[in-house]
Amino acid sequence: MSEVKLAAELRSEFGKGAARRIRRDNKVPGVLYGHGSDPVHVTLPGHDLLLALRTPNVLLSLEIEGKNELAIPKAVQRDPLKGFLEHVDLLLVKRGEKVSVDIPVHTEGELAPGAFLVEHVLNALPVEAEATHIPESVSVSIEGLSAGDSVLAKDITLPKGTTLTVEDDTVVLQVLAAQAEEPAAEAEGEGEEAAEA
Repeated sequence: MSEVKLAAELRSEFGKGAARRIRRDNKVPGVLYGHGSDPVHVTLPGHDLLLALRTPNVLLSLEIEGKNELAIPKAVQRDPLKGFLEHVDLLLVKRGEKVSVDIPVHTEGELAPGAFLVEHVLNALPVEAEATHIPESVSVSIEGLSAGDSVLAKDITLPKGTTLTVEDDTVVLQVLAAQAEEPAAEAEGEGEEAAEA
C-alpha cells in the first residue's frame, strides 16, 4: 500500500466563508480525529490530496507543525457538479493498529459462453487490516461462471493479515442471465395463449 506525505496546516477559521477562502487557495479543509483525542482542524494541499485519494484507503503521512501523524480518509465530500474536493475527514492510525475499511472488488477471467451479466452485490468488501498494510483491492475470478452462480465473501482470497468483517456467506457478486431474452419468451407465451383462445 502506498504512503503519501502531505504538509498540513492547522486552521482556526471555521464556517462556510472560511471554507470558501481555503478552497479558493486550492486547499481543502479537513478534520483529523481518532484515538480519543480532540478533533484537529487542518488545511491540506488540494491537488496533492486529490492525487492521493485516487488510491483507495491511501495512508497519509501528515506533517503538522513539525509532528508526523498517520491517517486514512474516512469521508470525502466532493462538489456534486464539478467534482472538486470540498472537505475530508481523516482517521488517525498507528503502525500495527488494525482498522476497518472497505476495499474495492475487481473481477478477472471470462464467464461461460452465453449472454450473462455480473451483478456486483458488494462493490467493496468490508475487511479489517493493519493500518499500514491495507490492500488496495481484491480480485475475484469469474472464470467459467454462468447464470445462477455466485461468489461468497468466504470464496475470496484475502492478503495475509486481512480478515473479513462480514458474514462468510455474504454474496459479493452473482451471475445473471441477460434480460433481453426474457421479453421474447413472454411474447411467445402470449402468442400461444392467443392461439388457444
